[in-house]
Amino acid sequence: MMRKIAVAFLSLAGGLWAQDSVLLVLHKGGSSLGFYSPAGKLLENVPVGQHPHEMALSADGRLVYTTDNGTMRIEEAGSGGNTISIVDVAARKKIGQISLGNYRRPHGIALSRRSGLLYVDTELPDALLEIDPAQRKVLKTWETKGKTSHMVTLGLDGRRAYVSNSTSNDVSSILLSSGELKLIPTGERPEGSVLARSGGELYVCNREAQKISVISASRQAVIGEIKTGKGPVRIALTPDGKLLVYALIHDEAVGIADPAARKALASVKLGGKPVSLSISPDGKRAYASAEEQDTVYVISIPDRKIVRSFKTAPGSAPDPVLEYPD
Repeated sequence: MMRKIAVAFLSLAGGLWAQDSVLLVLHKGGSSLGFYSPAGKLLENVPVGQHPHEMALSADGRLVYTTDNGTMRIEEAGSGGNTISIVDVAARKKIGQISLGNYRRPHGIALSRRSGLLYVDTELPDALLEIDPAQRKVLKTWETKGKTSHMVTLGLDGRRAYVSNSTSNDVSSILLSSGELKLIPTGERPEGSVLARSGGELYVCNREAQKISVISASRQAVIGEIKTGKGPVRIALTPDGKLLVYALIHDEAVGIADPAARKALASVKLGGKPVSLSISPDGKRAYASAEEQDTVYVISIPDRKIVRSFKTAPGSAPDPVLEYPD
């Protein structure tokens, strides 16, 4: 039954999804998860832990897990939080949390489709955690050997995790079965990353280097780069694998690039500095939030233009957005 639900959840038609959907918007400043209509009307506001940064869906799409970092930005001092909040999507309420103990300021989060386990990186100390969401328990921990561990992406087979370390300017490649680790140098301030559909390459945004590093999964090394505008921070890949879409915080824009040609194709100007980037399951829409303007932008990827935007509550500081079937 769970498998059928997951398949149905992932295979909805693009048109149906656009009409019969809700947008899940994580409010970093408001410490809540907002449920919005496609037009941007707030339907429900669910409190979570303080200053959440990232979120992930459970394999069956029923739950959302948020990383309750406890601070607004990685540059801020403080011990921050040490929990993962659990939100029931259908009920639109928080149903529990996972304690991370002495591991604080959780940030990036990824779900293994193979095992159902969560992988979360923390900034204090710099570490990667393996979590069983069913038991609400931390199973394993690994030091990342980098500084300011920020975002995490899993390899295609779920056996390796890649953690971007924003202060030490590298990516920790961790073999989960043994803990074997390799630090892969990138550009200045690596942040978001996305895996190629083949699993052979990892694309890593370098916020202060104006480029995306291309890491070979087999060689465990940078093999190329894609020049971008200023401030690439978050990145996604269209379902067909043909386009990279990324947020440019300094340029106040969303960029589009061809990963095969390793070339930027277009830039869509926004009205604020985007801190997040996600795309719809059909690959037609990109969502980018400008937290300082409390605004979510919706971009048509084929048309390469803004199709709408909407405001969130003052001070809510929207961050990641997920399009979800209602």
